Amino acid sequence: MMYNHNSLFEQLRISCIEEWDAFCNHEFVDAIKTGTLPPEQFRFYLEQDYLYLIHLSRAFALGVYKSNSIEVMRLYAGALHATLNTEIQMHLDYCSKWGIVEDDLQDVDEARANMAYSRFVLDCGSAGDLLDLQVALAPCVVGYAEIGKALKHASNGLEPSNPYQTWIDTYASEEYQKLAMEHIELMEKLCSLYQGSQRFPGLVATFRKATGLEIAFWDMSRQMRY
Repeated sequence: MMYNHNSLFEQLRISCIEEWDAFCNHEFVDAIKTGTLPPEQFRFYLEQDYLYLIHLSRAFALGVYKSNSIEVMRLYAGALHATLNTEIQMHLDYCSKWGIVEDDLQDVDEARANMAYSRFVLDCGSAGDLLDLQVALAPCVVGYAEIGKALKHASNGLEPSNPYQTWIDTYASEEYQKLAMEHIELMEKLCSLYQGSQRFPGLVATFRKATGLEIAFWDMSRQMRY
């Protein structure tokens, strides 16, 4: 993805470039690109990601609750609606193609790495303000867009035999890329509202921690570790 070099997101990404590269170029991601990821590892990831999407919905709901303007409230409400009513259903439909039915997902144990990540995001939003929440969410929302676009470019759209091509196409899609850019734009708005430039070191710490927890999510899925 092309980022505005003056944006808060780009400053955060560059400040945490080692962690960011480790997240976007993880062996789990590389195995998706080549289609060599063992199916059982991907199914484990899908199960855990379903649970994470539920917590993501709660994070967006928290954004609605803590918003001080109708404009920002509507933005978070839109993200909440899209996650609850579109993304989760798409995820369930995708899971079914991998032999995972919705009833089975209700009994899935949440892995510790999933707990750590989702609770960290919710804690950032609860204890901090909307900028803290937006920064904590950025590696997930924007990172998947960067990964999807990079994998799509690497395959050049010519790998229909890759069992993970649909996953790649989802995050490389124009719709998801637009969602990621909207996240960055809202972060810029919140940066102005909440004096982000004066709090930059703390925001870097949040971004670095969230990116590290994304890496742990890949590690968890690669090792199928609860």
